Amino acid sequence: MILVHALRSVLHLLFMAVTVVPWALAVLIAAPFLNSTQIYWMCVGWLKLAVRSGELMLGIRNRISGFENLPVGTTAPAILLLKHQSTWETFCMPTLMPHPLAYVFKKELLYVPFFGWAMAKMDMIHIDRSKRAQAFNKVVQQGQRLLDQGTWVIMFPEGTRIPRGEQGTYKTGGTRLAVATGAPVIPIAVTSAKCWPRKALIKRPGVVDFSIGQPIPSQGREADELMREVEAWIEAEMRRLDPDAYAG
Repeated sequence: MILVHALRSVLHLLFMAVTVVPWALAVLIAAPFLNSTQIYWMCVGWLKLAVRSGELMLGIRNRISGFENLPVGTTAPAILLLKHQSTWETFCMPTLMPHPLAYVFKKELLYVPFFGWAMAKMDMIHIDRSKRAQAFNKVVQQGQRLLDQGTWVIMFPEGTRIPRGEQGTYKTGGTRLAVATGAPVIPIAVTSAKCWPRKALIKRPGVVDFSIGQPIPSQGREADELMREVEAWIEAEMRRLDPDAYAG
């Protein structure tokens, strides 16, 4: 069975590698003639292909709960703060959400051939981590502009992919942005490591839960206090969704 999973995983990886090249080239060619929203949904088209192929080739299925907790309205703001366990949720979130999303990510990703080049054409927030104060000022300025136009900002408060059953250090960048802009925070728990473990070549079939929490108002809050509430909800929900991982 492991051999079958390995073969399927390699085939899926090759499929993504082969399809991202022409898709990225199409984005680069079309970008001068499209607005930022059109470019975004064109890029999401490849993500949908990657996710759909993951369903068919890897046997990974998504189960979403709490969709009714998302803000309603074309310009209703939201800052999504997710548990981060694998690449899977990075691919899935733009395909699941009704609004365009703007990831906050390190600028080095823009140099990844094809994938990064296409990302550079999207209206997202790429930062220089070596310039911390300037980086956060940029996040607030761009984040406010994006939120005003109906784009939701998405961040991983633990900063990196966390192994299944573990908990990272929750950083306050997302809640600081929420307090600065007045946008509500949406905590989201994700169990992707059950199928797509961190840095793993071999993926396994199964169900990945995306549990969307109720919006948490940010106005009049302190960033540290707000992040503690986000952390408490996400970690409690992770233990509810994947109790075997936290049994020890």
